[in-house]
Amino acid sequence: MRRIHGHRQRYAWGSPTVLPQFLRTAADGEPWAELWFGAHPLAPATVASSDLALNEAISADPEGMLGDSVARAFDGALPYLMKLIAPAEPLSLQVHPTREHARECFAAENAAGLPLDSPERNYRDANHKPEMVLALEPFEALCGFRTPRKAASILEGLEAPLAKRMLALLVSQPSAHGMRAAFRMLVAPAMRPEPSEITVLANECAARLESHRSPSPRIDRAVALLNEKYPGDPGVAATLLLNPVSLKPGEAMFVPAGALHSYLSGFAVEIMASSDNVLRAGITPKKVDADELLQCVSVTAAPPIRIAPERLSDATSAYFAPIDDFELSTFTSETGGANADAAARTLVGTGPRIVLCIEGPLTLETSAGVDTLERGEAVFIAAAEGPLTVRGHGRLVQASVP
Repeated sequence: MRRIHGHRQRYAWGSPTVLPQFLRTAADGEPWAELWFGAHPLAPATVASSDLALNEAISADPEGMLGDSVARAFDGALPYLMKLIAPAEPLSLQVHPTREHARECFAAENAAGLPLDSPERNYRDANHKPEMVLALEPFEALCGFRTPRKAASILEGLEAPLAKRMLALLVSQPSAHGMRAAFRMLVAPAMRPEPSEITVLANECAARLESHRSPSPRIDRAVALLNEKYPGDPGVAATLLLNPVSLKPGEAMFVPAGALHSYLSGFAVEIMASSDNVLRAGITPKKVDADELLQCVSVTAAPPIRIAPERLSDATSAYFAPIDDFELSTFTSETGGANADAAARTLVGTGPRIVLCIEGPLTLETSAGVDTLERGEAVFIAAAEGPLTVRGHGRLVQASVP
């Protein structure tokens, strides 16, 4: 077992208090948005015993750290990235590409001579970025398009000219074609509405919410929130086409490639394929490339993909996402009740694992040794170390390879 230190990311939407409180450290008044526990070269975790970046430690011994099968399947790289994420304000309205599209476009940007840190880049690596979020506290999000008829029912009754244009497209083409046309009209550079049109629409949604006439209070509330932060942004109007999502602690949602989404608020563990490829449609001060996003976005109506935990024992559960890059397991042993004893329990998982303590202390043991983790502390467990045994009262999450 190797202790690792996560890499802090200070994006503007992050909470200045949630992560410092979780990590039992002093807040500094600045946003702490994410803590990355992984080996992505843009922000790798650090191996405490050597001060090596985790990606460097893996590159020095890929078979030993990852196991032969994972090293072969993922070209000697850790296939997942686990994060703590604490949004106090909405993230950008965004999509992640498929692996094939990312590979093609990453190669093109490299051939064009764009540096990896260039603001003109869309692709920082050649990988896809499906992801899953597991709520630690109540978590609010938007994810995926509603059916055209449902979206039309939310637009009905609004007098804003932009709402009427969106409604006309969905009524005349109650299909994915109509939804794509409505979304394209909002975000494509040649067609996007004037900011004043979006503000009129957002103000009407806010008034509808205030008068208790809203057919979807969560969506009207999201529209008002987003327009307050990003007035006149086309992503504000696009919110009316999307599914609102509320996750309670312990609930999880999977976001596949092509799914338009935004995280609005909360605190969660996030796990994804090891990538930083993000295409943005709006609600952000960062680069927006709507034309590229429109090549990748799926407008097929679908409910958010909630991943139900599979109970493996009285203390352990697993969240199985429909991909090969990662899976997430949890251990929970409480004082009192059915889990009152602190007997040793095995936490299933294969290949290279990252274990993060959510509440401790918890004692971990593998064939390589023993360590005790407090809240916010994490270890990397190499594939060769075998089963993980956990003792104590507390909670942890484990990222592993299926």
